[in-house]
Amino acid sequence: MAYSVRVLQADDQPRWRELFDGYLRFYEASVPEKTIELTFERLLGDGEWDPSGLVAVNDEGRIDGITHYVFHRSTWSPTVYCYLEDLFVDPAVRGGGAGRALINAVYDAADAKGATRTYWATQEFNYKGRMLYDKVGTKSPFIQYRRPV
Repeated sequence: MAYSVRVLQADDQPRWRELFDGYLRFYEASVPEKTIELTFERLLGDGEWDPSGLVAVNDEGRIDGITHYVFHRSTWSPTVYCYLEDLFVDPAVRGGGAGRALINAVYDAADAKGATRTYWATQEFNYKGRMLYDKVGTKSPFIQYRRPV
């Protein structure tokens, strides 16, 4: 199936929410309702550092995937970097090109912004996703640490 990618719009909220909820379930995560609402508002924002959202739309007009990305300054470069924060494709259509289309669209946005690095993280158990990531990116040797809560 062929996919077009476009900017997330306000009327995409119901389908975006279905996919975002699926993303949270996949990672066995929970996010407070108010934070989910704020995230959607921020994705529609136009502030310089607001996150951006894209959707992959199939030939029939159905949104099959979502991605969110943010630009940030770097201490290692005079340019900005692009962090692909979230990527989720409806499990029923995985492997059909939506994920690749979304990643390529983030690459295009990063190029347009002059970002010199585009990066993302995933959990080790995300084998299906990693099969795609190995084709469109280079695995970093870095290990992520977090502050304990």
